[in-house]
Amino acid sequence: MTNQNVVVSDTKSGINMSITVAVSNSSIFATTAQKPPPAPGGGGGGGGYISISRKKILKDLDVNGGWIESMRASSPTHVKSLPSLSASDDHHQNSWMQLHHPSALDMFDQIIEASKGKQIVMFLDYDGTLSPIVEDPDKAFMSEAMRKTVKKLASCFPTAIVSGRCRDKVYGFIRLAELYYAGSHGMDIKGPTKSSKFKKAVNQGLLFQPASEFLPMIDEVYQQLVEKMKSTPGAKVENNKFCISVHFRCVDEKQWNDLAQEVKSVVKEYPMLRLTQGRKVLEIRPTIKWDKGKALEFLLESLGYANCSDVFPIYIGDDRTDEDAFKVLRERNQGFGILVSKIPKDTHASYSLREPSEVMYFLQRLVQWKRPSLLRRRPCRV
Repeated sequence: MTNQNVVVSDTKSGINMSITVAVSNSSIFATTAQKPPPAPGGGGGGGGYISISRKKILKDLDVNGGWIESMRASSPTHVKSLPSLSASDDHHQNSWMQLHHPSALDMFDQIIEASKGKQIVMFLDYDGTLSPIVEDPDKAFMSEAMRKTVKKLASCFPTAIVSGRCRDKVYGFIRLAELYYAGSHGMDIKGPTKSSKFKKAVNQGLLFQPASEFLPMIDEVYQQLVEKMKSTPGAKVENNKFCISVHFRCVDEKQWNDLAQEVKSVVKEYPMLRLTQGRKVLEIRPTIKWDKGKALEFLLESLGYANCSDVFPIYIGDDRTDEDAFKVLRERNQGFGILVSKIPKDTHASYSLREPSEVMYFLQRLVQWKRPSLLRRRPCRV
């Protein structure tokens, strides 16, 4: 079986839902049929998205269990079963890594070569990228070594954190005032509050919140979901200001369908909100045309690189929502997207890293390349 990304739309209700449909195939993995683009970024497609009737697909999913398969597919805990994969499946995994989305560490010299003469701008997701995925989202702390690495990175390149988390919450985890922060999937953007050589006059007091009018609605839905989830042990509802996350990482798998139905029963009453799915989380967001890709473009514009050919954005993320940013980079034919994943996935990213420890090593190598004096010793690959 493979997983096909599907964007489900309902013109009547206005709700959009990003889901994954199981498709029969000889391989259990979905991969992109493309090699990483040549420097400096190569255009082309990536993962494919199709639009179909929301009513029809939801009916099929409820009958055939496709919703549950999608939720299972989003669970990184299933990586634990990888050692038992067949030789054929292991071949597919190695092929995905080596041919389609090679390690950014192995391709580091090529990435640097492609960036020469250009300004690197760094965009980093938080959960699963700078910090490990944990059962309790309130305890997703980054290591002190990672924090120091990001601080050094920000002294070398303009650096932004782009997360689905509430901006204040992700800032509380990182605590670096020299970064740009884009919370709520880019719907809450704030510039550095600490002096930075990359901070231009236009960014003094930068604050951009394109979904402010949705705040009362988000709060209302949040309260309803908190009440609904009280009957589901392990479920956690998180208010991320401009979006809501319903975490089911600690919920018994037998209750996933009931949880999904409860969430959908609330969202369907709000046609201005849409439901999407991430790594063991269901997310409710405004229907405005804004995502991490739009946030990336906004930040580049704020930095003065809107129409520049001498900019080289690098975006590192692990979630489906990061695909919007990966896609933007391909369409701009600038920079690269790097997916953090131990397993093959359909993605618009050009390269891959397996886990946060590899992300840290990659960032350390960037710092060492830019300013060798910032690292007292050569970074150690974990």
